[in-house]
Amino acid sequence: MLEVQELSVSYGAVHALTAVTFAATPGAITAVLGANGAGKTTLLRSISGLVKTQSGSIRFNGQELVGKTVEGIARCGVAHVPEGRGIIEELTVEENLRLATLWCLGRRERERAIEETFALFPRLTGFRRRHASILSGGERQMLVIGRALISRPQLLLLDEPSLGLAPLVTAGLMALLRDHTVGTDMTVVLVEQNARSALSVSQRAVVLNLGEVVVNDAADVVAADSNLRHHYLGF
Repeated sequence: MLEVQELSVSYGAVHALTAVTFAATPGAITAVLGANGAGKTTLLRSISGLVKTQSGSIRFNGQELVGKTVEGIARCGVAHVPEGRGIIEELTVEENLRLATLWCLGRRERERAIEETFALFPRLTGFRRRHASILSGGERQMLVIGRALISRPQLLLLDEPSLGLAPLVTAGLMALLRDHTVGTDMTVVLVEQNARSALSVSQRAVVLNLGEVVVNDAADVVAADSNLRHHYLGF
């Protein structure tokens, strides 16, 4: 379980997060929602160690993550997929995946994990030995998520996976994420601007406004509250 307690982060005089508290459980997707500038990306970057926290605690499986290096947090089983679909275009699709296994999997396990990833994203199979530069936006997002999953993380942090994608591609990615998470021991924290799509696949929802938690409830409860949705989520 991920437990964030009273987490505060500042950029100089700007308070990006103020006393943020929530928990995310294994086998479930927790959506973090809010307008631009609400602090969603800062929250994920704080959990993965990319941003220094001002105060508070971030515990995962009983381990305190605050104070650990980015590499140390990754070795605790945390995978962070940042916004932007970062891939290495000069490498093939398979080489991108293989690179992600070098630090965490043995040789025999590595080959099996690569094949499992292609089975999970069959659309990538035809591009296996082609440079990643030719992939479409949706295919790049599949590769980035596959590269994160191939390390078999216990905690997956996803930042705006649907950004710039067509609605049909977004729906497919969200359904795959839901099907790959429910019933497993993986904890997923999903930051999304597309609140409707995120709520459809999540079990919990945390809504941020100006760096503070204004709602922390079941996703279906949030989706059913029209006043809350109109005020904070724009639909």
